Amino acid sequence: MFYDTGTFIALRTAGSGSTPLPAPDLLVGGNNKVFAIECKSGKDKRYIKKDQIDELKEFASKFGAEPWIGARFDRLGWYFLKIEDLHVSKGGNHLVSKEIALEKGITFENLIK
Repeated sequence: MFYDTGTFIALRTAGSGSTPLPAPDLLVGGNNKVFAIECKSGKDKRYIKKDQIDELKEFASKFGAEPWIGARFDRLGWYFLKIEDLHVSKGGNHLVSKEIALEKGITFENLIK
């Protein structure tokens, strides 16, 4: 997806959730932009643990990247959200849903502008 633009390149971090060090699912660069992206997919909604969000923020800050959540829902495609646009549960975990993605998220085409 990013590589096909001709101006961006992406590196997937295998097993990013299983390493003791902060690591996003994708590290993307191009057009003077750098994104650290945590990816989630599913049918309707997904919870992201507070620890994962904290690690994404830490990695992005140290790397000089923008932290993003990439969410793909069935029959909807990919949407990209800023962490502050996610809902936070009573337990401190973050929630991304179709509704939140459609309301607050941006498409791939808008992300790479």
